[in-house]
This record gives sequence, C-alpha cells and structure tokens, in this order.
Amino acid sequence: MAARILLELKGVGKSFGATRVLEHIDLAVEDGEFITILGPSGSGKTTILRMIGGFTQPDQGQILLDGRDIAHDPINRRPFNTVFQDYALFPHMTVAGNVGYGLKVRGTARGTVEKRVKEVLDLVQLGALKDRYPAQLSGGQKQRVALARAIICEPRLILLDEPLAALDVELRKQMQEFLKVIHREIKTTFLFVTHDQEEAIAMADRICVMNFGKILQLGSPTEVYYRPRSEFVARFFGDNNLIEGTLGKVDGNRRTIETALGPLPCMVEGTPELLETPIGQRGFAVIRPEAIHVDGDRGWSTKATDAVISGQVTAVNFGGSATVALVEAIGPAGAVPLRVKLPSRAEGLHIAAGDRVRIGWHAADCRLVAG
Repeated sequence: MAARILLELKGVGKSFGATRVLEHIDLAVEDGEFITILGPSGSGKTTILRMIGGFTQPDQGQILLDGRDIAHDPINRRPFNTVFQDYALFPHMTVAGNVGYGLKVRGTARGTVEKRVKEVLDLVQLGALKDRYPAQLSGGQKQRVALARAIICEPRLILLDEPLAALDVELRKQMQEFLKVIHREIKTTFLFVTHDQEEAIAMADRICVMNFGKILQLGSPTEVYYRPRSEFVARFFGDNNLIEGTLGKVDGNRRTIETALGPLPCMVEGTPELLETPIGQRGFAVIRPEAIHVDGDRGWSTKATDAVISGQVTAVNFGGSATVALVEAIGPAGAVPLRVKLPSRAEGLHIAAGDRVRIGWHAADCRLVAG
C-alpha cells in the first residue's frame, strides 16, 4: 500500500533580492517518515524548512498539507513545531515551564499541563531535571528540552534545523540514536535539516540532497550512498573515487566509460538519460573505496571481477575499524590515484606502502554519472 502524503511542495521558488535561493522545488513528505534535507551551506535547505514552518513566504508554488495550500497561513495555524540549532529556550523558565509553555498559551487546564509535561519529560529522560533552568543544563540536555517542547503539543510535523550542530562528536552520536528512538515512539513525521552526510545516513528514512536551490537526488540512504545520480552527489556524499573519462558503448543496463585506466563497465539502471547520451560525452566512473578489492583479499578472484588494474600502494593509513590504502592505479593512458578501504586486522594488512598490487571491483559496484 502506498504511503500517505502528509505534506507536499509543488513548484516552490524563492528569491532574496536578486539572489535565487530555491528553483521550482517539488517534494512530497510521507506521513510518519524521517526525511532529511542534506546539502552544503547556501543550498537552500534551511529556506525550505523556514517556508514549511511559516517563517518565510514562497514567491511561487504551493505548500500542501493534506491537500490544502497553507503557503500563506500564519505560523500559529500550522500544526508544526520547530527545534532550532540554538535551542531557543526561555532562560527565566524552568525545564517544566519551557516544555509546558505551548499548552499553557493554548489555555490548557493546569492539571493537564502538569500531567503532559511529566509524560514528555519522562519520554526524553529529563524528569529529574524539571525544576532546573536552561543555564544549569548541558548542551545535550537543552536539546532534549527543546525536543520535549516540540513534542508536547502533538504536532503533525516536527522541523529540526541542524539541531545537533553545536554538540561534540560523541554527544551528537548519542542524540542521533535518541532522536530515532523518539521518532519510533511518537510516530510523528520528522523533517531534519543538516549539512552532515554521516548524520543523514544514520537517521533518515529518505535523504533529499540539495545544491544551488535544486533537489539533485531523493532516495533512501542506501540509494544515495551507493547509486549517486550526479557528479555533485558522488563528490558530496562520502569519499567516492571518481575516474574521469568519456562515454562508450551501451550493454543492457551497463555502459562502458573510456578512462586512463582503460574501458570500465559501469551500471546505469535508474538513469535512462545516460543510456541515450552520445558516445564521447564526458562522465565519471564512481566506485566506493570499500568496493575495491586488493589481490590477496580473502575470497577475491580476478576471474569473478569485471575490472582488474595494476598499481602501487603509496600510503596505508590505519583508521580503527577500517584502514585506507592509497593506490596509484596504472593504466594504458596514465595513472589515477584511488582510495581503497579495507577491514583492519590486529595482525596488520597484507600490503604496505611501496608494494605493487592488483586491485579490482565488480561492475555492479561501479556507477556511471554524467560529467
């Protein structure tokens, strides 16, 4: 059964003076999902969040909630709540006062407010801190207070504007896990804005990748991670190897790209435009470091590998659970530096800087994107 659409942006555009920040945005948010809008600074992701929340008005297009256009409804008529990066807590109010404020201004009975505040503070594991003030809280505790305040009024959608950006690395990971738990508990739709790729992968049901005011790709974390549809997404989303070349022949859902390393077969399913692009056009073979095997790896056979290339290891960098080897791959028309990610082992790897090696990968792990 198809998921129900809660919120939909249709043809939404926005300019600030002569600067165009959003260009004809179409985006459907499913009821109950955790969707992340990912992009660098200036990509337009925060502008989308602000327009949905009612803080900014679109120049054109519709913002539909259950099919009704709310693009020009005031903030207080939208069943949404926002969690900001700077928490926006009232410093003169206790934790309980901050969390219950929304119900209080609605005129909710005092006893009901107190009951709901207790329930929500227990949910975010802050019941013991209800009488503290924001200045007495850590960054993570403030963030949970802001989340509790957003939850308590039972909004249809919670908007999160880079809410973890000010936290240290370990606390961010803890809060990522915590947000996912809360999302499952309350079954409310979350729209999360971030510039952090790892954060998007860890949290989202779907990721919307943006740049220069346009949506470049929308899909599950697995789809965006392993099947980028543009050079920008391939470069921005992780540490892909991009091997430049020109488009060659088509063979079913594969297409060869002619590179300095020779002809490389790449997968192109889901991108029919690449099947129709004329031979000779610029493109890139995209291969993730963990998809590249090194001669001597357990279970690797050159007979079952679609691309086998000679090279020289220039560096081996231990990184905990994984070790990254830098390999200068050598082909008939030149050399290409590649990153190879291998599982670390206590006894060390079978390669070292200066070694001559053969590397390879399967065509199914290599994507073709247009240049």
